[in-house]
Amino acid sequence: MNSRFRNWSDVRVFLAVVREGSTLAASKVLGMAQPTVARRIDVLEHELGLTLFSRDTRGFTPTEAGEALIPSAQEIEAAVKGFADQALMQARTLPIRLTAFAENLSTATTDILSEFSLAHPDMTFEFLPNTLMLDLMKGEADVAIRISFSEQDPALVAHHISTAKFTIFAAPSYIAKHGMPRSPAELKDHAVYTLRRAGMPSALHDWVVRHAGADAIKGSYSEVVLLDVAIRSGHGIGIKNVRQAQPEVAAGTLVPCFDPPSELQAKHQILIAPKAYQRPEVRDFAKFFVPRYAALFQ
Repeated sequence: MNSRFRNWSDVRVFLAVVREGSTLAASKVLGMAQPTVARRIDVLEHELGLTLFSRDTRGFTPTEAGEALIPSAQEIEAAVKGFADQALMQARTLPIRLTAFAENLSTATTDILSEFSLAHPDMTFEFLPNTLMLDLMKGEADVAIRISFSEQDPALVAHHISTAKFTIFAAPSYIAKHGMPRSPAELKDHAVYTLRRAGMPSALHDWVVRHAGADAIKGSYSEVVLLDVAIRSGHGIGIKNVRQAQPEVAAGTLVPCFDPPSELQAKHQILIAPKAYQRPEVRDFAKFFVPRYAALFQ
């Protein structure tokens, strides 16, 4: 007769009854109800076509057939444990690859990452170069902190953080000499600096060109810190993230020229590659990081 044995977990139940001597004692070890343990033994015996235990008032005693199967059951148990241990080891050796433009990070953000690392010392991060917009769907990174003007691949696991807003800022020294534009239409009468970087969408630069004209562009910078220096020099004005500019506005070193245009609103998101999200540690990281990071922008 062909065996209909299909459920490997019944081997675990079989060994528990062998070791504990009764279905009641085995149920406590397994965390199952006693009737469930008894039923699983009955099903296993039926599938194998064997009587594995003799039952009496003293409990369950392995029959000759049951005794003969114990070594094989122990080998299955050891193989399952080895499989689980190897999978866990492999998962723990894979770092969580995080990508973000440096300007999207802050001390508060790195504090959250440090807090997670302290709570999960077996997990590691790989911070990827931020000079390119890495493709999560192609596996170039696992998690991205991203501000984007275009729609992302719907297959990505996306967590909305905030709506990022941008506008034109000027240094007080520039305003003293040249005044400042009160609307996008007035940009053509001013010297404007923009942000433009290979591998990064040019939505901000393109918006400035549309409203100011190419002749008004006096310089394009690949790094936000260089753009900031140019704006603060007082020789031109430039576009900045409204939230990131708040400390300088409060200090009086920068002045917003007009309210953020609706065209310059972008989605601030945490994006996770679907394949990476299958990993338990990546889901644990998202559960920990996303609400704490989002709270920084409320």
